[in-house]
Amino acid sequence: MASHNTKAPYYFVPGPSGWPIFTGMSLLVTMIGASAWVNGISWGPYVNIAGILAVLVMLYFWFGDAIRESENGLYSARIDNSYRWSMSWFIFSEVMFFAAFFGALFYARSVTMPWLADLDHKILWPDFSAQWGNTGPGGIIEPFTTMGPFWIPTINTALLLTSGVTLTISHHALRAGHRGKTAFWLFATIALGAVFMGFQAYEYMHAYSDLNLKLTSGIYGSTFFMLTGFHGFHVTIGTIMLAVMLYRVLKGHFTPENHFGFEGAAWYWHFVDVVWLGLYVVVYWL
Repeated sequence: MASHNTKAPYYFVPGPSGWPIFTGMSLLVTMIGASAWVNGISWGPYVNIAGILAVLVMLYFWFGDAIRESENGLYSARIDNSYRWSMSWFIFSEVMFFAAFFGALFYARSVTMPWLADLDHKILWPDFSAQWGNTGPGGIIEPFTTMGPFWIPTINTALLLTSGVTLTISHHALRAGHRGKTAFWLFATIALGAVFMGFQAYEYMHAYSDLNLKLTSGIYGSTFFMLTGFHGFHVTIGTIMLAVMLYRVLKGHFTPENHFGFEGAAWYWHFVDVVWLGLYVVVYWL
């Protein structure tokens, strides 16, 4: 975080806040709505959207409080170190989150499918083939077409890799004290992220309308949409974070020496890039 006051307290302790409990309630409402939505309950989408809007309101006010504290010179080097450790552990938790989904994909492809296709199970499901993207034992899943790497996934890979470069250029410009160059390349990064999300939305529409590939398309459909969907959600969050950083750059909140708000968002964005590379290889190519 940026601090323009050299007389920051030894360690700043904020006052009581209602944002944590508000966040917890908002996330609970969001997940209740999402659970109802995927199970076909009519009120699910409305509750889910209400929860998401509540989370966005929380983010605006809670992070606004943190920005004001930083700009008022209340954050010392110890607080900066706390933020760095907090962001590091948060990204580690995200690594474990995606590792669980990658693990589910690996188990389904490398353990479950060969097991269902072995000699013992041929008696129950003689027509079952251990080919990834199958219609399940007994053909209980509607036929669908798997998603290949061309062309949208490959274009999206190029977009995210390019965005990592533009963000790095922006970071170096910030460290050199060039605010205009920082803002330009940061805006370019945000634009690339927005284009990525647009392509992914088109890919999903193509999957549903042309390939009959849905969340209900067996283990292939569920792992495909869970992995790519959650990644898309993280790209959305990362783009919002970078947009906030762009606003703060234009407002002059950061200095070449103190700008962890920018750095934390950059860490998150590079993490999202690395996860996509794994998705691109494992989900689309293998």
